[in-house]
Amino acid sequence: MGKPKRERALGDNEAKAVARMMRISPQKLNLVAGLIRGKKVSTAIADLTFSRKRIAIQVKKTLESAVANAENNHDLDVDNLVVAEAHVGKALVMKRFSPRARGRVGRITKPFSNLTIVVREVEDAA
Repeated sequence: MGKPKRERALGDNEAKAVARMMRISPQKLNLVAGLIRGKKVSTAIADLTFSRKRIAIQVKKTLESAVANAENNHDLDVDNLVVAEAHVGKALVMKRFSPRARGRVGRITKPFSNLTIVVREVEDAA
């Protein structure tokens, strides 16, 4: 027996990839995610390749994973893919302490983030 199969959350022309526990604050990661939202996949990969942000390498890996999922799992055409969504969420925050002057302590927070990228196949308007 077993559980019935759950309906797919995405449309038939969509695929997604999730990167969890990325060691960067969500605010900084959202700057890079905003760089690729709504763009064609080829343009987004080029933008991430030449971005000077450290986290752009991991965002590019996640985008390429979403493209591979679209191609291999859902039989979508890679040339017609667009980054439909790129949203960032908070993960855990590690708390560390550093000694300061006069016997006090300074709290250091090391935040982690989650990144979800959804690519969608669009028909050419031409």
